[in-house]
Amino acid sequence: MTYVIAEPCIAVQDQSCVEVCPVDCIHTDPDQNQYFIDPDECIDCGVCAEVCPVEAIFFEDDLPEQWSKFLAMNAEYFQTR
Repeated sequence: MTYVIAEPCIAVQDQSCVEVCPVDCIHTDPDQNQYFIDPDECIDCGVCAEVCPVEAIFFEDDLPEQWSKFLAMNAEYFQTR
């Protein structure tokens, strides 16, 4: 299980989550419009979700159905890195 960053992050990219992550598992690239959480590095602490100003970060099991595609997008981002 991991945390997933969903649609509210798109084009906002507030760095609060990156700054508080104790294992530096939140990444992006210049050509991306959001952040992604590495499921292999995430320790499920939830600190990122607590500080997200747009409430875009969800525990995988709590990801709203309308944003379920973001789970696959997150996994794909790290498969191509």
